[in-house]
Amino acid sequence: MDGRRRGVTSAAGHVCGSCKRPVDTVVERYKSFGVFVPAWTAGPCRNPQCEEYVPEYALIGWARGVRPGRSGRRST
Repeated sequence: MDGRRRGVTSAAGHVCGSCKRPVDTVVERYKSFGVFVPAWTAGPCRNPQCEEYVPEYALIGWARGVRPGRSGRRST
């Protein structure tokens, strides 16, 4: 540790597929054998210059294709 700062991505290494900047890690869940199991995935990109940008006030389900009022099912 020589006091220099290094550019570090998130601990899990999740980056935006478009701009390659680090993104937050979010927890989703799925059901397996009757038990909900956590799955850590990449969150939405918050870089305004990115083509996959999602504003802070948008619901995360909307960024992933889940429409409101559809029981959490993804739209196709």
